[in-house]
Amino acid sequence: MTTAWMDLAAGRGALGVGLIVAGVVVVGLLLGAFWMGARVRRRELPPPRPEEQPRLPEGGPVREVVENREPDEVPHSDHRMTPHESPAFGNSSTRTGPDKDRPRWSEGGSGSFGSGGPGGR
Repeated sequence: MTTAWMDLAAGRGALGVGLIVAGVVVVGLLLGAFWMGARVRRRELPPPRPEEQPRLPEGGPVREVVENREPDEVPHSDHRMTPHESPAFGNSSTRTGPDKDRPRWSEGGSGSFGSGGPGGR
């Protein structure tokens, strides 16, 4: 055996020791993070008890309002209006529409392109 082989073996041994040290450092960091997370969790408020949970209103569950909305007319004027001059400060204001039924698609049509339904109506 020549000394070149001994030099390579010694070099690889140092690499192996370096990897073991790096592994121990990573495990130590993971354990420290776990310990720190447990400390933070201990300081948090406990989850609410059943009597602290929210209750339904007296009138029962709140339902959503189903209505059709239509846009308000833009006021006509002699000069061009900027968004901050519009009645809703640049947002499109709406009001309740007269029709309460939602518009539906015609029978036999799906309402989307490329769905295989009859076209050209």
